[in-house]
Amino acid sequence: MDDEQVAFYKVNLREIEEIGWENEGRRGFSRAISEALGRKPSSTDVMERHPFDVEVLRVPPGATPYRYHSHSAQWEYYQVIAGYGTVRHDRGRSEVEIGDCFLFKPGQAHQFTNDSTSESDLVILVGADNPIGESYHYPDQAMWIVNSPESRYVIQHPERTERRD
Repeated sequence: MDDEQVAFYKVNLREIEEIGWENEGRRGFSRAISEALGRKPSSTDVMERHPFDVEVLRVPPGATPYRYHSHSAQWEYYQVIAGYGTVRHDRGRSEVEIGDCFLFKPGQAHQFTNDSTSESDLVILVGADNPIGESYHYPDQAMWIVNSPESRYVIQHPERTERRD
C-alpha cells in the first residue's frame, strides 16, 4: 500500500527489537520507535526523516550509556518511565525518578547513569527534534563528532588547549 493511503502508522514496543551496546565501559539498550514507524535516519527528505526522533532507552544498574555530551542543534526531551538514576549536566548532577521530565537544549551537555542501589533498570522515553547537520561535543575528551556528510571524529589538537570563541 502507498504511504498516501495509510491512515496512520502504529507499532507496539513489544514488536521493536531492543538493540544493546557496550563500548569503553558504557552500556545501554534502545528501542528505536521512530525507525520502527518508518524513519530513514540518513535521508534529508523530511517526509522520510521525520521531524522528531523517539526511543526508549534502558540503562541497567551501574551503567552509563553515553559519554558526557552536547548537541549543536538538537533539542532533547526525557521522561523517566521506570527506575532511578542521576543526570549529569552543566550545573552538576541531579537525581531522577519515575515521572520526572526534563529538557536539554542545544549546547547543554548531559549524561545519564543508573547508580541506584536497587537492581532496577532506569528506563527513559527520549524525544529529539532531529535536525539535519547535527554535530556532538564531548567536553571531557575535547572531541567533536561532525555528521556532514558522514560521521567523523574531530579531536582538539594537543598544542591548542586555549578556547577560541
